Amino acid sequence: MNELNENSFYPQKPIFEEKKESGNWIKTLLSMALFIGTFLLIFEEQLSFVLMLVLVLFVHELGHFLLMKLFKYENVKMLFVPLMGAFVQGKKKQYSQFESLLVVGAGPFPGIILGVLFLFLFQINLDANYFLISILFFALNLINLLPLDPLDGGQLFKLLLRKNSDLFLLIFSFTSSMILILLGLYLENWYLTIFGFFMGFRVRNMQRNYIIRNCLKQENINYIKDYTDLTNQEYSQIKEVILENSKSLKKFKDMDEGDDADRLVAQEVNSILVVPMQMNASWWLKLLILLFWIASFILPVYFITQIDSGVFDYGIFTK
Repeated sequence: MNELNENSFYPQKPIFEEKKESGNWIKTLLSMALFIGTFLLIFEEQLSFVLMLVLVLFVHELGHFLLMKLFKYENVKMLFVPLMGAFVQGKKKQYSQFESLLVVGAGPFPGIILGVLFLFLFQINLDANYFLISILFFALNLINLLPLDPLDGGQLFKLLLRKNSDLFLLIFSFTSSMILILLGLYLENWYLTIFGFFMGFRVRNMQRNYIIRNCLKQENINYIKDYTDLTNQEYSQIKEVILENSKSLKKFKDMDEGDDADRLVAQEVNSILVVPMQMNASWWLKLLILLFWIASFILPVYFITQIDSGVFDYGIFTK
């Protein structure tokens, strides 16, 4: 009753609802077409290779997509990014460690298994296309399993360690971006270098969130909850801390007292909130994920080395 009375002293928080997008599959197909067109500008007369790459990416992301749908994530969508890759996005009001491990693993682990399958088909049919698609499955999914943020391996690493502290996530993301930049420079791969710099901008935003959340902790303000569960008091307190740490937003809020300013502040408050996660993964599931992770790096090397070198003497890789 006291909490209800205290909450009534604060103004009503703005209604903030993320738009439920429709036509997500149309956006997927359009982004896929753009992805293919962009690659064909670089790899001329390599349509079969580009289509194989898209197929491998699609299968990888489809694993994430189907598990998100199974666990009732909202607004799930798959998009292709030219010259970069693809991703699946979705949200829940409360996450589960058990579900999250399965969602993350559903991308790379089936991809490794399919890579092994296509390698066997290559040995049976001696078709170079089977070998190429096998290597693409291995390469894409092994890169994704590297323990770097935001790759699948980085997500598994955080989930298995149960590390939710902002400082750990900030250091982990910063280290990941530096490794990607240095690796890109060493390999003279500007795609990788640009991606590393792109991650650096994300780290800057994480640093800002880290500072604000530290202030909230010091004032004992709970920010680990969904926006719809925020009380008017909690919203007002979080808003004040954000405005204190963002001069540009405070200046805009002072100049504009209308709905646009309120909506922008509500978005900022929502970005500071941490969606709760139920730590309910059993030790056997974490062990199984870890074994799959290790096996994913061993199996491709083992099966490739088992191929009889004589199969490459049939001229199947020459035009």
